[in-house]
Amino acid sequence: MATQAPTPPIAPANVPDSLVRSVERYLYEEAELLDTWRLHEWLELFAAHGQYQVPSTDKPDGDPARDLFLIQDDRFLLEQRVNSLLTRAAHAEYPHSRTRHLITNVRVTDATDGRLTVTANFAVYRMRSGTVDTYVGEYRHILLQDEDGSFRYELRKSVLDLDALHPHGKVSVIL
Repeated sequence: MATQAPTPPIAPANVPDSLVRSVERYLYEEAELLDTWRLHEWLELFAAHGQYQVPSTDKPDGDPARDLFLIQDDRFLLEQRVNSLLTRAAHAEYPHSRTRHLITNVRVTDATDGRLTVTANFAVYRMRSGTVDTYVGEYRHILLQDEDGSFRYELRKSVLDLDALHPHGKVSVIL
């Protein structure tokens, strides 16, 4: 069964501010990798068994084994997605769109044995051919913290607040 990020509690876990700041830096550095299309470097942020999920807008807490997801990639599929996005084969993204990932309200809601549950709000702007598409939502991530303090994604989940993907109709960039 796929890893699920639990629906976050209202109050954040009692974790040191230094850990929250480290997670914020990690997310901001990830945003820079995505906005500069350094996708192979971005891929290295995932554990070997890491997953990237974008649930459908009608079932944000759905189970990927039973419910429709817009994106449900394991590490192998994620590598395929990255390779495709970086070639001319990805017509929706060639030439590359300009993107801007904005991240706010970062919270570590659980930190147990090097496994962190993280939530944050996001807005991703995609600019292409004079059009700006806006994707807004909440990140619900599970991060693994290595002994050296670095992080890797076990689960990177982007829950969209949109009722539907209209007028965009698609998600062709990494949220």
